[in-house]
Amino acid sequence: MNYIPFDDYKRKWIFTHQSMPVEQDDRAAIKPMTEQRSAQLWTEFVSRKSPTPDHFGSEDWPNKASVWAEPIDWMTAWEDETDLPDAFTEHFCWEDNIVVYFCYDKTNIIETRWAMFKKYWKNFLFYDDKPLLLGRRKQEVAMFEQSGSVKLGKRP
Repeated sequence: MNYIPFDDYKRKWIFTHQSMPVEQDDRAAIKPMTEQRSAQLWTEFVSRKSPTPDHFGSEDWPNKASVWAEPIDWMTAWEDETDLPDAFTEHFCWEDNIVVYFCYDKTNIIETRWAMFKKYWKNFLFYDDKPLLLGRRKQEVAMFEQSGSVKLGKRP
C-alpha cells in the first residue's frame, strides 16, 4: 500500500481548515503517502542521506546553487491572490494531469495532480519549511522558504 487514508493523515487539518477547505470531491486526489513509500521516493528523487531539507549536505542536489534561479516571492500571492504567482506557473509548463509530489520531508510526501496543486497550493503551504515540489518525470522543481520566497530550478 502506497497511501494512507486521507482521514488518517496527521496533517489533514491543512486541507480541512474552515478558512480554506478542500472540496470533499477533491480530497481523493490528495494522497498522503505511507512513511515507507515517502522514504522510497525521497531517497530516489531528493536525497539518499538527508531526512529533511535542513539536513541537506553538499552532495544533495537541492543544496547546489547551480540548480536554482533567483528566488521569487510567493507570500504576497498567498495573502492577497488566489492564484500562484505568474513567474511560478511560467516555470512549470505542465499539463494539469501531471503527477506531482509535495515533499515536506523523508516521511511526509503527498501525491496529487498539477491541477489540484494549483487549485489548493495555499493549503499545501501551511507548512512552508522548505518543502519541495517535484513532478513525475519532470526536471522542474521548487523549494518554498518560510521567508516567503520560493526557489525555482531544474534538478539534475
